Amino acid sequence: MTIHVMIADDHHIVRRGLIFFLQTQKDIEIVGEAKNGKEAVDLALSLKPEVVLMDLVMPVMDGIEATQKIKEACPDIKIMVLTSFVDQDHVLPALEAGASGYQLKDIEPDELVNAIRQLARGEKTLHPKATNMLITSVSQKNTDHNPIDNLTIREKEVLAEIANGRSNKEIGAHLNITEKTVKTHVSNILTKLKVADRTQAALFAVKNGFTKM
Repeated sequence: MTIHVMIADDHHIVRRGLIFFLQTQKDIEIVGEAKNGKEAVDLALSLKPEVVLMDLVMPVMDGIEATQKIKEACPDIKIMVLTSFVDQDHVLPALEAGASGYQLKDIEPDELVNAIRQLARGEKTLHPKATNMLITSVSQKNTDHNPIDNLTIREKEVLAEIANGRSNKEIGAHLNITEKTVKTHVSNILTKLKVADRTQAALFAVKNGFTKM
């Protein structure tokens, strides 16, 4: 199968170098080149290549916006970002815009070819630094929101009592509510914290320093 590739980069020498090398590959055909984001969008929608190699920093329209517009119009086109930047301000917006690959311009030629082939097969190809950036971002998002914040004031009080080792009956007596009401609160707490039992709820509370109210 021949992979039709389009190149978008505002540096003429970069485009020429990529074309010169990729033309040596029997299964890759260069169908077009663009020197800015707007040209990239227009050409991609016209030529409909399997893969677009997209620079991020370009005049008229940057690569992130171009990626988004191409993916909105032609979701089947695979976009590989090929850039010098690997920071949060570039990696995450590019992937959110729809890029399936993210590689740096210092990539070895053979690795680039393999990445293009993988992309054409529907596999994501991310530079290790881009992968680490993505993992860090996801972890950060997970820690930004604490499930305990979803609990009501009363549920927090019950959770603190669970963490202190009290039974439902003891919790009810301490908070001046019925044991049945305590059971309802415990059930809600388990659901909101996504834990299986009160032991896990207690561990969750302790890990979050949530043992007193």
